[in-house]
Amino acid sequence: MTTEVTEGIQITVKSFYRPEFSNPLKNHFLYTYRITIENNSNETVQLMSRHWFIFDSNADRYEVEGEGVIGFQPILTPGDIHEYESSCELTSEMGNMHGAYTMQRQIDDSLFDVKVPKFEMIAPMKLN
Repeated sequence: MTTEVTEGIQITVKSFYRPEFSNPLKNHFLYTYRITIENNSNETVQLMSRHWFIFDSNADRYEVEGEGVIGFQPILTPGDIHEYESSCELTSEMGNMHGAYTMQRQIDDSLFDVKVPKFEMIAPMKLN
C-alpha cells in the first residue's frame, strides 16, 4: 500500500494480482487496484480528470487520460472519502503506475493536481 498527500488530499493505493483473469502462457496479466481518496483539506473539491503513466517490465509504456474515475467525478466535502477499484492489463509479471488527478475547488472553480503515488503490480510467482 502506498500513500501520498497533496494540498490535503490523501491518495492511498493497494494493488492485487488477479490470477483467475490472467494467462501467463499468453503474456496476459491482470491487476486490480483499490484507490482511496480522502479529503483532509478545509475545502470541497471535485475530481475532474485523471492522467496515468503505466509501465510494463517488458519496456512497454502507456499513458491514459480521461474524465473522472470509472465514470464518476466525485465531489468530496472536508472529511469525505471516495473509494473505487479499477484494473490494468500488462504483458509481463511486473509493472507500475503513477499519475495525477485534476481537482477543482468548489469555492472558486480553481484547478489543482493531486499526485497519485507510484504503485507496483507484481505477480506472486515473480517474487519466488
